[in-house]
Amino acid sequence: MGTNYTRISNDSFVELQLHDQIDSPTEKSPQNPKKVQEFDDLDEFDELDKLAPGFGPNHDFGSGLYGAVFNLTTSVIGAGIMALPATMKVLGLLVGVVLIFLMGVLSEISVEFLIRFAVQCKANTYGEVVENALGKTARIVSEICIVINNAGVLVVYLIIIGDVMSGSLRHIGVFDQWLGNGFWDHRKIVILIVVVVFLAPLCLFDKIDSLSTTSAASVALAVVFVLVAFVVAFIKVVEGKIEAPRLTPDFSSETAILDLLVVIPIMSNAYVCHFNVQPIYNELKDRSPEKMNKVGRMTTLLCVMIYASTAIAGYLLFGDDTESDILTNFDKPLGIKFSTALTYIVRVGYILHLVLVFPVIHFSLRQTVDELAFEGRGPLYESRKRCVALTVVLLALVYIGSTMIPSIWTAFKFTGATTAVSLGFTFPALIALRLSSLGPGLTSRERFLAWLMLCLAVIVSVVGVVGNIFSMQNKSG
Repeated sequence: MGTNYTRISNDSFVELQLHDQIDSPTEKSPQNPKKVQEFDDLDEFDELDKLAPGFGPNHDFGSGLYGAVFNLTTSVIGAGIMALPATMKVLGLLVGVVLIFLMGVLSEISVEFLIRFAVQCKANTYGEVVENALGKTARIVSEICIVINNAGVLVVYLIIIGDVMSGSLRHIGVFDQWLGNGFWDHRKIVILIVVVVFLAPLCLFDKIDSLSTTSAASVALAVVFVLVAFVVAFIKVVEGKIEAPRLTPDFSSETAILDLLVVIPIMSNAYVCHFNVQPIYNELKDRSPEKMNKVGRMTTLLCVMIYASTAIAGYLLFGDDTESDILTNFDKPLGIKFSTALTYIVRVGYILHLVLVFPVIHFSLRQTVDELAFEGRGPLYESRKRCVALTVVLLALVYIGSTMIPSIWTAFKFTGATTAVSLGFTFPALIALRLSSLGPGLTSRERFLAWLMLCLAVIVSVVGVVGNIFSMQNKSG
């Protein structure tokens, strides 16, 4: 079978381009007289398809621009958004919003680094890029980071779902408010029902593009939460029920420095989605780095808007009473008309958001575990039995973790200061600095940004671990 695919060169990447005129398998394009390599049979197409799943003729699936944006945005916006208003309480409104913007910009740059060098070394997964740059051991470390980070995030999601719906020691659950006492008071039962009825069917999809519709719904639910919080905050500001917010950190507090040490890692890992960048890129219909970079920029802009809005509205609403998980602040009247209905909309809506985010985070967890346990077995989507088995095992382990651990916010902060920062900043910076010598290289500005990213990642990791250790000691003391 003859084709007219010709390899063309670019400053940074190698792409395939179809000639405008297709007359015969051997005819040269008049616009490019220098004939390069042609693909003359299906075996060569098969090799291309193995290298770049979804690109060859054997697969007609693929996501569009907005489907990729929704999937990547859903990877970013999870439970971490609920902690942002509490960071405003520590950082102050002005400093907090500036940091949200700066961290978003740095995260977008690190995503572009990751895509650029993944294409350069023809890698299909996060681990493969790391291995090309830093070796086999580093790949294993990066994949372990993904497993720890994503498993911890999923356990947190289930704990939040259980606490909000069934209640906890400090907060009444939605079911209790609706139905009174009953079997739904038991968090383990509620979580099990959610896992079996809602999460398992979504997690069984073997391609992340299949989740683009649910990802769009999850982003919409997050926007609903932001709108409700903003409307309530605006009404209370007009009625004079909200005090003027603090704009900068309050260093007069005895625990000010310690609070800053704990908050900084939370802010820095808010945009970590890098474990899903490569799977989303692999399933794009237009598999070009430029297209994925556009996906990254649109995602960053959307997330910055949602994060800043949530942080501002949440802090204005509850001030110094803002809790580490602001969702728990909505279990009491808000002081305006229809506040009871609004609290239900916020809590139930965000629980549905987490249910739809869960399978997107689970996708990269399952893929990474498969790479660690079944290296060399071929793509996971080619083995339905392996996909189902891994899904069932991982869901069971995450469920057990959520029922055995009453609250893992402290552990979540530790993973945020270590695995999340490593995945979002440390590894991308090291990849760029190491692989730049093998390709077109980095500009002086890009090299500066890579070193800045690496230094900040190390500082945040050290500061986060030290801060959490001292915080635990203070609470126990």
